[in-house]
Formats: sequence, C-alpha cells, structure tokens
Amino acid sequence: MSQSLEIPDIDKSWTIFLDRDGVINERIMGHYITKVEDFKFLPGVIDAIGIFNKLFYKTIIVTNQAGVGKRLMSQKDLDDIHNHLESELKLNGAFVDKIYACTDLPSKASNHRKPNPYMGIRASHDMPGIELKKSIMVGDTKSDMQFGRRLGALTVLIEHGLEEQAEIEYSLIDYRFSSLFAFASSL
Repeated sequence: MSQSLEIPDIDKSWTIFLDRDGVINERIMGHYITKVEDFKFLPGVIDAIGIFNKLFYKTIIVTNQAGVGKRLMSQKDLDDIHNHLESELKLNGAFVDKIYACTDLPSKASNHRKPNPYMGIRASHDMPGIELKKSIMVGDTKSDMQFGRRLGALTVLIEHGLEEQAEIEYSLIDYRFSSLFAFASSL
C-alpha cells in the first residue's frame, strides 16, 4: 500500500533519516549482516537516495547494530559494510551525509539505540542546520516509528510483510509504502 505524500513546502530545509536493514538493504531474518558479502541493496534504493539528495538538506542513516555488541562482528566489519554502502552510492551519483550506528546491546544502561532519539538529536548537534520538526524517519520496525515520533518527525513505514509490522500502532505511522523507491517516487 502506498499513498501520495503531500508535505507542504518540502525543500532543502528538510532532513531524511533512514533505517538500514530492511529499508536500504535486504534483511536476513534471524541474522545480522556481518560482512560486506551479506550486504545487498534492495531494488531501487540507490535511485531513491539520489532523489533524496536533490530534495533534502541531509540524508542520514540511523541504525541499531547490536551484532558488534554481541561480538558477532567487529567494529571494523561494520565500518567495512558502511564503506561499501557509501562507495556503491558514490559510484551511482548518490550519497549519505552521515551514518549513525548504535552498537549497544539492548540491555545497556546508557542505551542510545532506537527507539531512543539519541542518534537523531546527535545529528542535529553535529549538523546545526537540521530542524528535527522538519524531518522524516523512514523505517520498517516499531522502534523506527517510535524514534521518528520522539524526534517530532513524520514517519514512513516500509511494509514488506514482517509479522512484527502488524503490531505497530497506527498512531506511530504517518505514511506506508512498499519500498524506499516507491516513497521517493511519491515526493
């Protein structure tokens, strides 16, 4: 299901936050993406990010990556995956301005993981032109939608049939699309 998104006066003062797994790349159910070989862009994602680059002030990835905290992968492995992501985008004329990855375990006391809005708030401190009230969070999980709400952002759910998506309260979701490209094409 998709809908035509009507955001008044969307311009270069808006920021878009993107989840990674399940939005940008294929999610491997029950597993972590632990090496570059496992990272596969979803169809149309690179083109979608190129569209965002033209429309938005900043394009930012915010991702929970507990695989590092669980020692299933190293920080270098995660950096290699993100370097690959950025290189592939660049080869195709697209880019992300910044990737914020929280490697904390869910049980960590100083938890900066989504749905905590820490990564978005940090982005607004790192890049003072970001106005959180003029931002959009695109994700595929409840924690992504909660993160967006806590930032004061509009939320876009990428629906791809996860059972857990049925449990997301409607009040957390502003718009629903079948893919990142479908969303980008609606702008």
